[in-house]
Amino acid sequence: MPTETPTGVIHDLGYRRYDGPRFGRQRIVAALAWHSFRSAFGFGRGPKAKIVPVIAFVALLLPAIVNAFAMSQGNARQVDYDTYVPTLRDLIMLVFVAVQAPELVSRDLRSRVLPLYFSRPIKPVDYPLAKYLGFTGACLVMLEVPLLALYGGAVANVHGGSAVWAETKALIPGLLIGLLWAVTLAAISLFLASMTGRRGFATGAVAIAFLLTYTLAEILLQVESLPGSRLGGNAAPSVGIPLAEKVAGLFSPFTLLQGVRLWLGGTNAGDNVPKPGAFGAVYALVLIALVALSLYGLAARYRKARLS
Repeated sequence: MPTETPTGVIHDLGYRRYDGPRFGRQRIVAALAWHSFRSAFGFGRGPKAKIVPVIAFVALLLPAIVNAFAMSQGNARQVDYDTYVPTLRDLIMLVFVAVQAPELVSRDLRSRVLPLYFSRPIKPVDYPLAKYLGFTGACLVMLEVPLLALYGGAVANVHGGSAVWAETKALIPGLLIGLLWAVTLAAISLFLASMTGRRGFATGAVAIAFLLTYTLAEILLQVESLPGSRLGGNAAPSVGIPLAEKVAGLFSPFTLLQGVRLWLGGTNAGDNVPKPGAFGAVYALVLIALVALSLYGLAARYRKARLS
């Protein structure tokens, strides 16, 4: 009976086994969040990936620098902490989230590497959670560092403990508003960007969604604020803000954020959003629901994508 010849050979390639500590889910989520944070600013990639974050960050810093120079000439502070420069901040943050959110989610979805990530000891919710935490941190840097620079320039040009304390009291609400912005914009933009693995389409989806809703809200607010639009044009100037004008601000994340800020006692409006009064609770509830639905949609998207 003929003897069978071997058809294969096992080679020892010299790979070393890992015998060190295994940190589990929390460290994996922390590592993914840190990687996402770095990716939002283009770290770990070529110079082209850093162009948009750097330009956006410098543009947001400029009002703080100009304000510090103006105060050094004896002028009062020109920029509010809670509004900063509303039009500039809206535009810059729209560009930032539209360009950088797809960088965090579209590449992984398109390359279909999610099953590799989920082969590790993490749950389906951990991966989108890490992406959200990382991008929220990136948005916080974009929003809060200019405020801190504004505060530093103001404190350097005022005299007396009472003046410094007044600046500090004005800064704290501004930082909280910045946190609200970061939480909201990160959730919505990541959810919209996760709808497609094509980065260009994802950028367009985020930009169009924010622009269209903001434009719609602004149009409705301007129409409702026209003198002839109130009670058939026969309303006296003392008549309160109509419900339709308040509802118009519910159509965009930016006007929602402005409405919540005014409801919480913010300074001058900066936008066309009227002071909502007691109706501000509706703004807050709609904003919470929008963020919650975006996070749920992001988690559901990754729950489905991890199997593909």
